[in-house]
Amino acid sequence: MSSVPPNSNNNPAAASAGSAAGASTNSSPTFSPLYQQIKALITKSLQSGEWKPGEMIPSEVELANRFKVSQGTVRKAIDELAAENLVMRKQGKGTFVSTHHEERAQFRFLRLMPDEGVPHPGVSQFIEVKRMRAPADVARLLDLKSGDAVIFIKRVQHFDGVPTIVEEMWLPGIAFKGLTAERLEEYKGPMYGLFESEFGTRMIRATEKIRAVCAAESDAALLNIAVNTPLLASERVSFTYGDKPVELRRGLYLTERHHYHNELN
Repeated sequence: MSSVPPNSNNNPAAASAGSAAGASTNSSPTFSPLYQQIKALITKSLQSGEWKPGEMIPSEVELANRFKVSQGTVRKAIDELAAENLVMRKQGKGTFVSTHHEERAQFRFLRLMPDEGVPHPGVSQFIEVKRMRAPADVARLLDLKSGDAVIFIKRVQHFDGVPTIVEEMWLPGIAFKGLTAERLEEYKGPMYGLFESEFGTRMIRATEKIRAVCAAESDAALLNIAVNTPLLASERVSFTYGDKPVELRRGLYLTERHHYHNELN
């Protein structure tokens, strides 16, 4: 089945995709290729929860029939979604909505890797969990109003019994209403898995700043190290669908046995 022009009156799905992608040849000089419009429609279905995390999405043939475009157009759209970790292909099984419960996904946002051995989840020690009013800098990064409710979490992560990461996190109070210290303590899976399963919030991408700092007295005590020990400090803002910021995380990493790992393409 061949593709039709995105502004064709015979292809309402593609016209709808143009609207979803925010590009219309009638109202904007920006041209959006048809596969990107189909990608926008599939993303919209992911965002609405039509297909849940971990579920298989319709086949390329089914999606091509649904949107009245070629299978090649759908394949190109799914290729981009897979590259962005929104979906994952499983050989011989189909394409599935990505989930933070997948083992490989658990290390997508944790870039601190052991110098020896294989990566594995840390053990969390929660220091503080409370509801509070957002400080101005937190509100700005989370696109909230200063004073809006946020959930504040402070924890230490231990790896092989060694305190290695001190983290402070802020989450929008409305989206994470009901998140308590007790719930965090009893949940044994990845924290992002909890956010996905119980609060309907999936982290899609993140921006991060990294710098070298010296350990202050309070953080040195939590990490059981000397004051002024070199640490790696990160500030990360994570986003869900629609580029909506839903988490601010500031971490201090002890790198005596670990290193920060990233792959540059």
